[in-house]
Amino acid sequence: MNELKYVIGGPQGGGLETTSEILSWAFARSGYGIISDREYFSNIKGRHSYVHATVSAIELPKHLSYPVDIVAAMDAETVFTHLSDLRDGGYLIYNSDDDSINYTNIPSMERDLRDRLSAQFKELGLDGTVKSIVKYLQNSRKIRIVALSFKELLMEIQKREGIVPSQASRYISTILVGAVAAITDISEESLDYSLRRRFTREDVYRHNRAMARIVIDLVKGQFGSELKLEQPRMGIKEILIASGNDAIAMAKIVTGVRFQAYYPITPAADESFTLEEYETLGGEGSVVVFQTEDELAAINAAIGAALTGTRSSVATSGPGFDLMVEGLGWAGQNEVPVVVTYYQRGGPSTGQPTRGGQSDLLSSVFASHGEYPRIVLASGDHEEAFYDAIDAFNYAETYQVPVIHLVDKFLANTIATIPMPNLDNVRITRGVLAPRGLKEYKRFDLSNAVSPRAFLGDYVMWYAGDEHDEYGHIDEDPINRIRMFDKRMKKLDIIERDISEERRYAYFGPEKPDLLLIGWGFVKGVATKAVYELNEKGIKAGYYHIRTFIPFPRNSLIKFANEIGANNLIAVEHNYMAQASKLVTMNTGIIINKSIVKYTGRPMYVHELINAVRNVLKGSTREVVSYGA
Repeated sequence: MNELKYVIGGPQGGGLETTSEILSWAFARSGYGIISDREYFSNIKGRHSYVHATVSAIELPKHLSYPVDIVAAMDAETVFTHLSDLRDGGYLIYNSDDDSINYTNIPSMERDLRDRLSAQFKELGLDGTVKSIVKYLQNSRKIRIVALSFKELLMEIQKREGIVPSQASRYISTILVGAVAAITDISEESLDYSLRRRFTREDVYRHNRAMARIVIDLVKGQFGSELKLEQPRMGIKEILIASGNDAIAMAKIVTGVRFQAYYPITPAADESFTLEEYETLGGEGSVVVFQTEDELAAINAAIGAALTGTRSSVATSGPGFDLMVEGLGWAGQNEVPVVVTYYQRGGPSTGQPTRGGQSDLLSSVFASHGEYPRIVLASGDHEEAFYDAIDAFNYAETYQVPVIHLVDKFLANTIATIPMPNLDNVRITRGVLAPRGLKEYKRFDLSNAVSPRAFLGDYVMWYAGDEHDEYGHIDEDPINRIRMFDKRMKKLDIIERDISEERRYAYFGPEKPDLLLIGWGFVKGVATKAVYELNEKGIKAGYYHIRTFIPFPRNSLIKFANEIGANNLIAVEHNYMAQASKLVTMNTGIIINKSIVKYTGRPMYVHELINAVRNVLKGSTREVVSYGA
């Protein structure tokens, strides 16, 4: 087989992330591509969490799909939650000590899921225990059951390694690692590399290595390695495995960011945490990562740092961005080159703090009262996120405007293998800077739309939230207002001229498709895979990926629409309104009447997108997809 899909589930805080990291590193070490999405509730510990992954021998995957080949369960709740996610003939790895647990006795389970299971079990004639589910899966769906007594395995490792009984439960995550490693035949060297990387203490590494070995021998003896992947054949010498948060943090260091302000918020905070790990850069200086008392203070601090000439940014999510908007407008009025890295999650209000979405597009494009120029970028995968982050700072300083870099939670919390970034083509552009020694300095010189920028301390200069003259003094004269306003807004014409159409979008599919999916952000991976599979099945489809909303890829989209016909355009988005389609209409006059949307907080999957496209071809104009636990 050239592709493997699995789900690993367990209680939040129970070691699930450790299991995922070890397996991801092991597959990557063996030369495979992997992408894994972590889904979790917004509590600290106890609620159900899971990792959904795709491993490939032929590509660096950017998509997720169901059904999966393996479900590995730390607890009974995982068995109940994901029993429908397994393909017929797949593998269920579970704790046989849980056989007598009934789904009605799991207090952390959502009431809605319990009600659905009740109806399902009644229809199937099951009593609701783990044992009855396992028997049904085995007999009716030919699922291969890997039943492991966690209690016996933990007693064995205690005896072999002399582990204190109270600490034995720490090794449950490695039981699942060993079982998956056995079935998929992960090499011993790759697994050992991952364990050493995760467990730096020699005794802890040794204990986990022993546990993995016990389980591997046990499972291989019973099942062999029936899901062994083909040898990888991607031909990539070096790969990087990172989350979206990490990719952007690395890019910020590369591009010279030396100040980041933030107030902790999911899922943005992880980026700042990564930056904090690398605050000291040796001979290259250091990064100041400043946790403020609230979000308005965060953007104001970043603005202040930018005025000193420091490349600065803030990272936030929906509720935080709402609070930053006043500061964002001030930056627009005063032509401050500040970058906002905006990690979207489910809203409104607190919404779904740990789930994903793309519902903040319109609020980004129109954020803050009044009018001022800005640039809005949106990243579709880890590679785009890396290079987009670099572009964001170059654009901010070149045009002296705020830049909003949109990322969604799916990308932020997804770990993926990507090619090592090519830094040969990375350029740092700081824009027009004022020379030293001027007798007089006008910060907002009207002779150019983009005035030469001096840093605080170079000259005496003034900044105000009010309308101002060339020096920065408050000035409400109507003629001055027109001049200053036109100066700022003319930057949009310059941006439109400078940033090429090719930079604003990407296209995937045949040269002349009959059907065009239009999307942005994390939709990219699933849409490109769906387009490939649709074409394999004789449906000539393409995917148009929007990378910048300001400036908008107007000309190319009009060309596609004229060739294909507006009736053959389908918006694909993670929001209710298909918000990008509204901006398409605003910028081009093209009305997109068909949409496939998902707003459950879970990412869109290949199988449901393909099914939705088929329904649109049969006459549906709006498909709402909802698969995922």
